[in-house]
Order: sequence, then C-alpha cells, then structure tokens
Amino acid sequence: MAEEKKRTRRANGESAIYLGKDERWHARVPMGYKDDGTPYRRHLTRPTRKELVDEVRRLEKQRDEGSARQPGKPWTVAKWLEHWVQNIAKPVVSENTYDGYEVAVRVHLVPGIGRHRIDRLEPEHLESLYRRMQSAGSKAGTAHQAHRTARTALGEAVRRGHAAKNAAALAKPPRMEEDENEVEPYSVDEVQSLLLEVNKRRNSARWMLALALGLRQGETLGLRWSDVDLDNEYLKLRRNRLRPKYEHGCGEAVPCGRKAGYCPARVQVRRETKNTKSRAGRRAVPLPSPLVVMLRSHREAQARERATAGNLWTESEYVFTKPLGGPLSPNTDYHDWKRLLEDAGVRDGRLHDARHTAGTVLMLLGVPDRVIDQIMGWEPGGAARMRARYLHVTDPMLKEAARKIERAIWGAPENLAVDKDQDNEP
Repeated sequence: MAEEKKRTRRANGESAIYLGKDERWHARVPMGYKDDGTPYRRHLTRPTRKELVDEVRRLEKQRDEGSARQPGKPWTVAKWLEHWVQNIAKPVVSENTYDGYEVAVRVHLVPGIGRHRIDRLEPEHLESLYRRMQSAGSKAGTAHQAHRTARTALGEAVRRGHAAKNAAALAKPPRMEEDENEVEPYSVDEVQSLLLEVNKRRNSARWMLALALGLRQGETLGLRWSDVDLDNEYLKLRRNRLRPKYEHGCGEAVPCGRKAGYCPARVQVRRETKNTKSRAGRRAVPLPSPLVVMLRSHREAQARERATAGNLWTESEYVFTKPLGGPLSPNTDYHDWKRLLEDAGVRDGRLHDARHTAGTVLMLLGVPDRVIDQIMGWEPGGAARMRARYLHVTDPMLKEAARKIERAIWGAPENLAVDKDQDNEP
C-alpha cells in the first residue's frame, strides 16, 4: 500500500501527520501548554510514515504518562544539577546532607557528565564516570555518594518532566567491598585504659558518654544542661551540633588571602545546632551512676572555669565547651579523641567506633534489643539493620558460646575429664 501523501485534518488534541515538500514525513504532536498558556506542540520528522507513527505513539504515551520533556530549551546535566542542589535540595534538606550533595555535584558529576543533555543521559555515561573516578583514586564509597546524589537529582527531573527516565536509577554503581575488620569495637580492657586517661583530662564525661552510651558526636556536643537531669539520672537528646561554616568578613577591598575558616574577620553562616529530625533520635537515655558522678564533677569544674575567665567567658548552655566557654568545634573534638587514644596507648580508631563499642557492650550484657534501640536512637523500621551493622560478635563472645555448647553436649568440664581418663584405661 502506497504511503499517504496528503495532509489529513485532525480533531483538536490529535497529532497531525503529513508529507512535507522536502519528501519527509512530519508530525505536530500536542504536548500541553506553555507557561504563558499558549499551546505547545512538538515537531517530529522521519523519512517514512511508519517510523514517524511509531515515534508519535511513543511521544504521546510519554505525554499521557506525564514523563515527556516540557517545553523550552532542554536542560544540560550540569545546569540541572546546579539548579537542583541550590534551589530544590538546599531549602529542604539538612546542612550536612546539602554539603554531601554539593560536593558530589561540583567535584564529580558536573565535570564528569555535565555536558550531556539531561534527556539524553544514559546509564552507561554514569557507569563510565564511576570507573574513571576509581581509576583516579576515589574510593568506591565516593562513587556511591555521587551515584546517590545523581539518582536523587535525576529522579526530581523525571517527576518534573525534564527527562523520560532516571539514568542513575538504571546505572550500576561500583561494588562496595565489605571489610569485616574495618570496624573493630574496643575491648573492655581498652575502654578501661581510656577511662584511666579520660579522668586526667578536661571534659572527661564527654568521652564516657560515647563509650558507655554510644552518643553520636553531634548529640554530645549539642547537649545542654537543661537536657540533663542528674537527680533522676537521665538525659534527653533533642538536637545535634553542626559543623561550623564560615564566609570571609574582611571584604573584597582588603582580602586576607586565607581560607574563609581562617579569616581574622570570619563570619559564621551556619546555625550551631539543629533539632533531631527522627522520632527515635529524640530520646531519653539513662545515666549509669559513675557517669552521674562525672557530670556533677564536670559541672563544678565548668563553674570554676567561668569564674576564672571572668569577662572573657563566652556564655552558653552547652554541657561541653571550650576553655573560655562557647560550643566545642567538631573538628577540635575529633583531634582531642585522637590525642586521647595516643596518650592511653590504645590503637587508633574513628570517633564513631566508640558508638560501635557501646552497642556491642550493651549486647554483651544481654540488654534487650528494644532497650538497645532506645539508647542508640534507632528507628523501629530499620533497627534490625542497624543492629547488624553496629553490634559486633567479638572473640570472647564466640569463646563463651563454645563453652556453652561444650557444657550442653559434653556436660561439665570435670565430667569430660573423667570420660577422657576412662578412655585411657587398658
């Protein structure tokens, strides 16, 4: 059957298909309306009518499903990511989440895939980027952070009709190698060595809150005296200390030439704390009696520091402060932890390993899972996954299990010795 060569009249809202003077088939597909209310149609052209009809049906399906690209100049990946991170993500996510997004966009995604049109980005483009990142020395976790950022940003682009598919949702990120020895909780002997050294230092209770109760760094540094009830031996966790962020205050006329954080006139542009987002994170935690004693002693020492400093003291309600008052910096706190490990003669480890230690000790003591979840601040839906991540089966626990099996199957050790003697009789 010969291909139809004349323009056919269509009802309103239907696509128009016709053969043009250039001997190619053309179509005008209604796609909705522009921002100013005028109709918006997409123009398609193909060498044969069959090819064009197939493309028109595909585009009409995208239009009806709400996944077709909207009118206007197509976004490049770079323009979309920069728009998304500043105007869509920043107002609604936490400061720490935004920082992770911003670094992934600026350092990895825009230089790596930014020139592609967002509606033509393919999963293979992202997978190639991940390989290049690892070849350049990035860890698999860094590539995963870029992948998660791209998946979130492109998912928003699909919801808004700027792309038909989320290429990052289809792409395969690099495999994360699980290293069982990566996190090794501190033993009871190591915790006791740290306790001996902690008692010689300022803010000693700060470290025991981490080692004994598993408080996160932000939770501990954001703690205020109004959150602590020493009479009833518990504390409430309601906010997190944020990492400071600074901008230059020296002015463009006479720049200091330093990074913003070291500018003599630096201006802090981030709030000090934020309220805990999850319901599980807002929790009451019981205080062991020795910690109550440490906190009482710490409050008295802080009062003496305030009196000695006089007008130099920066007043605040924080439990743990700098020598002249004011909130502790997370960066300073981290370096204090490293010095504590070195002075105590304990192996090096992350500050977050103290949280793993606390969770493992709670399990070792037989504390019920529900109570562990409450103390650690884990959501009910993800608590099992978090326990699998944080609670470690240590060598002493395995040996104790072996002893229990021995007693259950072979009986008491003395009975086992008698059996061996009988086996040796002639």
